[in-house]
Amino acid sequence: MRWSRAANGGSTKDTTRSSSPIGAERDPKRLVTFSDAVIAIAVTLLVLEIQPPEDTEHLLRGLIELWPSYVAYAITFLLIGQMWVNHHVMFDHIGSADRLLILLNTLLLMVIAFLPFASSLLAHAFESGHGKQTALIFYGATYELAAILFNAIWEYARHGRRLLNSATDNDTARAISRRFRPAPFWIAAGTALGALHPVVGLVVVIAFIPFYWWPISGEVASIRRTREQSPGAL
Repeated sequence: MRWSRAANGGSTKDTTRSSSPIGAERDPKRLVTFSDAVIAIAVTLLVLEIQPPEDTEHLLRGLIELWPSYVAYAITFLLIGQMWVNHHVMFDHIGSADRLLILLNTLLLMVIAFLPFASSLLAHAFESGHGKQTALIFYGATYELAAILFNAIWEYARHGRRLLNSATDNDTARAISRRFRPAPFWIAAGTALGALHPVVGLVVVIAFIPFYWWPISGEVASIRRTREQSPGAL
C-alpha cells in the first residue's frame, strides 16, 4: 500500500516517491556544511560594515550617532541566524540532494552573502537621513528573494516526497510548509509599507523575527512521536 497510518497517532507517511529527482542524488551533508560556512561568513561580515567614527575628539557622540548601524546589524544578524536555523530544519527532513536542489540552495546562499551590503546601505541611509525609502525597499527586496528561494527549496524537496527522508511523515512536511509560506507575503508587506514610511516597514520586518524563531508545532509533535517509538533516539 502506498499510504500507511502511523500506529501511534494516525499521521500519514508516503513510503514511495511519486516524483523523480533531477540528476544524481547526493548525500546533503556536504551541502549543509558548505551552507553553514557561507552563512557564518555573512554574519561575520556584518560587523565589518560598521565603521568607527573618524572624529575621536568627540568619540562618544560619534558612537551614539552610529545607532542605525547597530540596529541594522542586530536585525540582520537575527534574520540570518533565523534562516540558518530553519535551513537546518529543512535539511533534517531532506534525505538527498539532486542538481536542482543544489542550484536553488546555491542561489539562496548567494542572496544571504549579499545581505551585509543591503544592511550597510540601510544603516547609512538612516544615518544620513536621505534615501531611507529606497534603502528599505532594497533591503526588503533582498529578503523577499531569500524567502522565495527558501520556500522553493522546501517545496521542491517535498513535492511527491521527491527528496524527503523516509522518517518524515506528511503531517510534519505540511507543518513546515505552513510555517515557511507566509514569509514572502510578510516581507513583501513590510517592503511595501517601507516605501510609504521606512520606520513602519522596518517594524513589520522586525516582527518577522520572533515568529520565525518560534518552534514549528507539527515538527515538535513528530519528534516526540519518534522519541516515543525509539526511546534511545536523541
